[in-house]
Amino acid sequence: MTIRELKYRNLILFEVISGSKSFGLDTPTSDTDIKGVYYLPKEQFYGLQYIPQISNETNDEVYYELGRFVELLLKNNPNILEILASPEDCILYKHPIMEQLHIKDFLSKLCKDSFAGYAMTQIKKARGLKKKIVNPVAKERKSLLDFCHLLQGYQSIALRDWLEKNNLNQEQCGLIDIPHAKGMYALFYDEAKTLGYRGIIKSELSNDVSVSSIPKGAKELAYLSCNLEDYSKYCKEYAEYWDWIEKRNEDRYLTNQKHGKQYDSKNMMHTIRLLQTAEQILSKGTLNIRVTNREELLSIKAGEMEYDDLLQKADDLIASIEDLYVSSTLPETPNFEKLMTVLVEMRKELYN
Repeated sequence: MTIRELKYRNLILFEVISGSKSFGLDTPTSDTDIKGVYYLPKEQFYGLQYIPQISNETNDEVYYELGRFVELLLKNNPNILEILASPEDCILYKHPIMEQLHIKDFLSKLCKDSFAGYAMTQIKKARGLKKKIVNPVAKERKSLLDFCHLLQGYQSIALRDWLEKNNLNQEQCGLIDIPHAKGMYALFYDEAKTLGYRGIIKSELSNDVSVSSIPKGAKELAYLSCNLEDYSKYCKEYAEYWDWIEKRNEDRYLTNQKHGKQYDSKNMMHTIRLLQTAEQILSKGTLNIRVTNREELLSIKAGEMEYDDLLQKADDLIASIEDLYVSSTLPETPNFEKLMTVLVEMRKELYN
């Protein structure tokens, strides 16, 4: 089922403009994100075709089935609570039945972990981006040969340099394991290409070295050390970096490059906003997602604050949230039985 089908069959219960426009943080270049709630036709809900969530290809339009929506509200999921708390001017459509879901019934002390936990995920993302910006990975992929070295006395030499220096080909080399010496091999060379040695690696994409059958009495030419752990780590970082390059938001990346602070400033803005929201819920017992500190948050997005200062600000907010958690009058969790009764009554009304 698609979003278009949901609308054609009048299955939409709630539809809002979400994201920066609902927070009051939109700028002329901001996208318009749409979120909503739907219910399934009776035969699909009772049958084997339950669909909990439907989105478009770019994921900027996401709709949740009513039961899934309530399930996430009960967990104090930040994104879902913010949908239910959407300002009036961001509500595109609201079915009368949605009046039965009240934001105050879902707010609980769970927000400490759900909001703060999500914020910490954003900090981790920002740190990960900083690492990618500061440590770019060359497009030309290294091979396992680049993680091999030859022992020379008390020192070592890179395998590629050794091969070049001695005018040797890796394809004519043969290796055998050295017992009880992880990653160590004796290296032999087949000058005449008659011994059938398998080379050090089969191809540039090999994930392990090759071992060969060596004639009895053959004399080793050198001893080779292969660092498979470092090669595996490099392959992972290479894949992550170039996947990020392919999928990154170029405008957002250029903004981060322009302010030169080497962190994802938009992620950090949302980190601070999420923590301030958790602070508001625990101190006031309410959720107003339209921010009152627009300029401060937009200055963070513009990269006008130092990264370490932002981390300190986040730490201070987390400490405040921990204190408010103790004194808050909110329940530990929402009233599950009450809200399940509400959900069942909503479904009865929809299907009758």
